[in-house]
Amino acid sequence: MTAKDRPWVMRTYAGHSSAAESNALFRRNLAKGQTGLSVAFDLPTQTGYDPDHVLAKGEVGKVGVPVAHLGDVRALFDQIPLARMNTSMTINATAMWLLALYQVAAQEQGATPDELTGTTQNDIVKEYLSRGTYAFPPDASLRLTTDLIAYTVTDVPQWNPINICSYHLQEAGATPVQELAFALSTAIAVLDRVRDGGQVPPERFGDVVQRISFFVNAGVRFIEETCKMRAFVRLWDEICRNRYGVTDAKARRLRYGVQVNSLGLTEAQPENNVQRIVLEMLGVTLSKNARARAVQLPAWNEALGLPRPWDQQWSLRMQQVLAYESDLLEYEDIFDGSHVIEAKVAELVEGAREEIDRVQAMGGAVAAVESGYLKQALVASHAERRQRIESGEHVVVGVNKFENTEPSPLTADLDAAIQTADPGAEAAALKSLEQWRSSRDPSAVDEALSSLREAAKGTDNLMQATLTCVRAGVTTGEWSGVLREMFGEYRAPTGVSGSVGVSGAGAEIAAVRTKVAATAEELGGRLRFLVGKPGLDGHSNGAEQVAVRARDVGFEVIYQGIRLTPEQIVAAAVAEDVHCVGLSILSGSHMELVPQVVAGLCAAGLSDVPVVVGGIVPDGDARALKSAGVAAVYTPKDYDLTGMMADVVDVIRRAHGL
Repeated sequence: MTAKDRPWVMRTYAGHSSAAESNALFRRNLAKGQTGLSVAFDLPTQTGYDPDHVLAKGEVGKVGVPVAHLGDVRALFDQIPLARMNTSMTINATAMWLLALYQVAAQEQGATPDELTGTTQNDIVKEYLSRGTYAFPPDASLRLTTDLIAYTVTDVPQWNPINICSYHLQEAGATPVQELAFALSTAIAVLDRVRDGGQVPPERFGDVVQRISFFVNAGVRFIEETCKMRAFVRLWDEICRNRYGVTDAKARRLRYGVQVNSLGLTEAQPENNVQRIVLEMLGVTLSKNARARAVQLPAWNEALGLPRPWDQQWSLRMQQVLAYESDLLEYEDIFDGSHVIEAKVAELVEGAREEIDRVQAMGGAVAAVESGYLKQALVASHAERRQRIESGEHVVVGVNKFENTEPSPLTADLDAAIQTADPGAEAAALKSLEQWRSSRDPSAVDEALSSLREAAKGTDNLMQATLTCVRAGVTTGEWSGVLREMFGEYRAPTGVSGSVGVSGAGAEIAAVRTKVAATAEELGGRLRFLVGKPGLDGHSNGAEQVAVRARDVGFEVIYQGIRLTPEQIVAAAVAEDVHCVGLSILSGSHMELVPQVVAGLCAAGLSDVPVVVGGIVPDGDARALKSAGVAAVYTPKDYDLTGMMADVVDVIRRAHGL
């Protein structure tokens, strides 16, 4: 028997309400045996807005911690020695800004940059495809990404400056082959840019390659996921050796962290999510030669709302039982020599190579984003997956099969089964921001922002100007605002117009089409359905699938993509003369944003246009929304999109007295 392996880094993805509240949560989790931090930032921080920006309304502190300035970072890591901590930050568009804040806060603690260990996600390509927290156009975003990589290789050498993130590709519908190919195509785009940019001398390029890490998704098909990770290892080794000439085998090693699949967690019978999470964890831990370096697990109740500290503890204990009670870490790779595993790995490798070649022939990952190819491919794959669930071909226990259940003590009180958002978080953040701005030197701020503006005009690495901004007291929104001014804004392709809809369910689709056509005739024109994404929630997968299915059943669909204000959605409803507005929100900001849309429609004289809502909406909130005039609320348990479309037609008919 060989020496026992060290366990992977164990994290929980955490952050909410305020820096002080999140700091208390971090310290409790570390005391429970967590061995690293994984910081969740709120959407304004992720997209580069201060809490007082119009788009931040309702989003502050909802899906993570708000960070507007250096004072917030000091509070966030208070009494946590950053020189000894491994910190992962899920941050992309503003990754340079957050690393600069982290570095300065660490230096104030007495740490030196070369002591810092951790990861900035910093993978902007998948933001255009799945999460939607981009801020700038692709080329400018890639400049920020590569500037950060070049800076860390020299100045923060133990830091992983980028986490190529296939996790959200799977969430957006990617097959294992697409997840492999699109993630590796992103890695190629980034490494080519660094290699050709001239900031890193050729003899140091191996240092760049070995600091590249990945962040992957593990679904419940854990044998296939095991094979996917073994394929990842093989493909990455090939790319590093053949494309970049890396001769050191250690530098070619695939280094990845994982969060197992939140997409597959169900609102129905949520206790089943526990065994799903365990199986998904096995897919990235069983194979020693393809084992994750860091694991964070979701909680059983994430499809219901924000997990409580106890729920996160349960997920941490799952990791600890596997690592410390089982004999997993005592053996060499248990799959070596398996002809079944080897055949599946070879199939995935071959499929991924073909897809990588296709993307490269288009000009690489960035060109494939801008053309809409990658997004359309994901939307189409997701539509096929949903169709398999709706037809029953893909069984989801408790959702489309084995639906009878005993009452669950875990969900007897649904309002108490999740963490409620702090209603005072936004007001506290606004007050903190006001105090911060009043306490700083305005001339130092102006000078720092001017230096950033000048650096952005040229080709200098932007990190030094960013560090100057941090030390001068610049805010997240101010830093991003200068770069928006210099680089412009961007709206990514939605992938809806070119996507293939359902391939089956002909009778059900035909029945709803008939209903849509009859209602349209009675109302004297084609039925028009506006799908809206208010606020900063960029998780557009659900909205895209609703838009595709609405089009399939005969609606004229208006879908303008993510990040709209309630006023913009109302204006679109007026301009397009729509019959129904569907709002999709997964960030928890529904209670603030939905009533604004309803009120705006009434003020515009469209009180007869019904509003329906979809997202992670707790029961109590759903009741409140309906009392406020919302016609229907759909949550993850409502997986039958065709049935949902039939219901939307009924909503329209009732609104018009038909």
